[in-house]
Amino acid sequence: MPETLNNEDERPEYLKKRVLVPSITAIIFLICGICYSIHSMYYKSTDDAFVEGHIITVSPRIAGPVLNLAVEDNQFVKKGDLILEIDPKDYEVKLKQTQAKLEEAKAALISAENRLEKNNSELEFATDDYERYSKMFEKGIVSKQDFDLSKTKYTTKLSDVNSSKADYDEIGASVKRLEAEMEQDELNLSYTKIYAPQDGLITNRSVEQGNYIQTAQPLMAVVPNKVWVVANFKETQIANMKKGQSVKIKVDTYGNKKFLGEVDSIQRSTGAKSSLFPPENAVGSYVKIVQRVPVKIIFKEDISKYNIVPGMSVVPEVKVK
Repeated sequence: MPETLNNEDERPEYLKKRVLVPSITAIIFLICGICYSIHSMYYKSTDDAFVEGHIITVSPRIAGPVLNLAVEDNQFVKKGDLILEIDPKDYEVKLKQTQAKLEEAKAALISAENRLEKNNSELEFATDDYERYSKMFEKGIVSKQDFDLSKTKYTTKLSDVNSSKADYDEIGASVKRLEAEMEQDELNLSYTKIYAPQDGLITNRSVEQGNYIQTAQPLMAVVPNKVWVVANFKETQIANMKKGQSVKIKVDTYGNKKFLGEVDSIQRSTGAKSSLFPPENAVGSYVKIVQRVPVKIIFKEDISKYNIVPGMSVVPEVKVK
């Protein structure tokens, strides 16, 4: 046993410390608890929050070998900049073939139109001749043989007109089909050049010059500079949360620095309800779980000089009162 315990003069002081230290500690914890409770009434925070942004996947509309790759990883591009070119030779040849077929069809259409006009003229003559012979036959001026001959000519010419009109309509439909095919070939040729859909940085590039790429194959992504925060607050935290409330955003990358933000919107469903496979709660083994509601928070200051990108972890603190 220490000597101090044997000293009767020092024993009361020792006992005082044993009582005083726990008391002070309890008071400190009580004050901290009161401060935390008051703070939690005015501020709501969560560590289930991340930086979000639009990630635009670039995919080709046609297949072919990559002739020219004009961008590198993490390169900044502006909307409309050429980023990739597919070898256009196959599509140029296809366009020329369609053009030749279209010209041939147009020539056939002109020929069919001339035949139709000729048959219409002959039909008009045969119709007049048939009507004249009909009247003369009724009066007994011409023989039945002459009348039958005029009727046969009229019937034949009417059949020729119907046949030539059908040919004209069929060739006309072929012309329209080839015109549409040619328009598609022109579009396919234009699709050999892929341009940046938005301003941003090239990320996730998975293509190299010389690769043969397929239609709709993901090649790379363009990530614009505009980002925001999606914070998944507990449903018990959003009772007093509303659009326009100020937010302090702590980005893990930048330590204790806090950025100024603002609540932009609150999702009209929980994260679980919006998932690909929402839970089915109508079961006998149901266990109540506190749900999370996504809240969109936007930055209210210029963050262009900071490297804040989608996926980063943040801790937002919303002032709700």
